[in-house]
Amino acid sequence: MPSQAPLPSEHKTFVARHPVATYFVLTFTVSWLGALAVALPHLLRGEPVPKFAGLMMFPAMLLGPSVVGIVLTRVVDGPSGLRDLFSRMRRVRFPARWFASLLLPPAIVLSVLVSINTFVSPVFAPNHFFIGASFGLAAGFFEEIGWMGFAFPKMRRPGNSLAPAILLGFLWGAWHIPVIDYLGTSTPHGAYWLPFFLSFTAAMTAIRVLIAWTYTNTNSVLLAQLLHAISTGSLVVFSPPHISAAQESAWYALYAAALWIVVAFIVSSYGKRLSLLHAE
Repeated sequence: MPSQAPLPSEHKTFVARHPVATYFVLTFTVSWLGALAVALPHLLRGEPVPKFAGLMMFPAMLLGPSVVGIVLTRVVDGPSGLRDLFSRMRRVRFPARWFASLLLPPAIVLSVLVSINTFVSPVFAPNHFFIGASFGLAAGFFEEIGWMGFAFPKMRRPGNSLAPAILLGFLWGAWHIPVIDYLGTSTPHGAYWLPFFLSFTAAMTAIRVLIAWTYTNTNSVLLAQLLHAISTGSLVVFSPPHISAAQESAWYALYAAALWIVVAFIVSSYGKRLSLLHAE
């Protein structure tokens, strides 16, 4: 078989000069095309995409951030960059107190749900779908290869990790658009699609700041993967199973508000660098 043609030098130069833009264009393209490939048979028949097919769009989308992150790491940073990425995915040598950050998502989810269950309506009682914790593992492991393994280290600046984290969080929320109607328990969201999407994106942007905070202080992609997995798993495990689309949009908005209060406390303590030490 003929050997694969090398990437033209002008393409290498463009990718090297614009690695972040290249990453997001390729990641969105690969992920959204993957989601479309799963949904297309139903769309061509004029059918609504069934719940199972909607869920199967998630694995297809995971190819975007993971594969693109690995390939661009090799193209932009070379073999040593790839070794560094895999090293950060195994890094556990950091102060043990940072593992406590893994408790934040479930604690905040439960605090919000218990509060509105007590003061608003019993319909918001937390679920106990514990097997749902496994749902976050694939998302956390594969997505963070790209989000924190490749994109964020190239987006942040020595004096500011906060703004890049917020931008990354917003893009992360937008990345979910093809499957947004299959998130949560009240699907499809119908007229509340946009309110749910905005609440979801606000929450995910705050979670992204929390992930960036832990990464900036530990340089551990593994910790980012675990925090992402636990965040997603907590929503799957505890989300109320019998709420309406309007109620789901409302509780996600309250969850986002609670997360941003935590983010504000972190920023007041750590500053825009999200670290008490100089960024690496």
